[in-house]
Amino acid sequence: MDLVLASSSPRRFELLKLLGIPFRVEISEGEGEISEPYEWGVQELAREKACQVSGDIVLAADTIVVKEGQVLGKPVSKEEAKEMLIFLSGGWHQVYTGICVKRQQEILQDVELTKVCFRSLTEREIEAYLEQESVLDKAGAYGIQGLGSLLIEKIAGCYYNVVGLPLVKTMFLLRKCGIKILGEEC
Repeated sequence: MDLVLASSSPRRFELLKLLGIPFRVEISEGEGEISEPYEWGVQELAREKACQVSGDIVLAADTIVVKEGQVLGKPVSKEEAKEMLIFLSGGWHQVYTGICVKRQQEILQDVELTKVCFRSLTEREIEAYLEQESVLDKAGAYGIQGLGSLLIEKIAGCYYNVVGLPLVKTMFLLRKCGIKILGEEC
């Protein structure tokens, strides 16, 4: 069975490898506009990405960061990244990932929500982080893995969701399509 990951994200690639199943990557085009409710909006974006790619089974995902009703996508510059990190500093925000698995005409979808609390960051810490980390490909201008973990005080929910692909929900959707993971399929 041909499984295709419809994503250019190196983090999603590495996470899907953890499931121990063969797959190939085909990059879907573009970023759409997110609409509320966010749980629905990220699933719709993931569905749009999955439908752009051919394969027996296509997996797509989309992740957004939300604080106080403001959606933080991928920053376009270091200046915008700095503004995002200042905004996130010292408070809670939400990370939503919509997942879509397409098998022929069948569409399976789910969403994961994780709450993340940033510690209060100094301007110097933010600038040092931006000098050492590449953040222009990350929603909210940070990655929880690596140095980004030093920005975070605590999380409530799935760690892998914040990385970019909630593995347990992804596993269950793939099992429903007949892919055996941990010796099981639905």
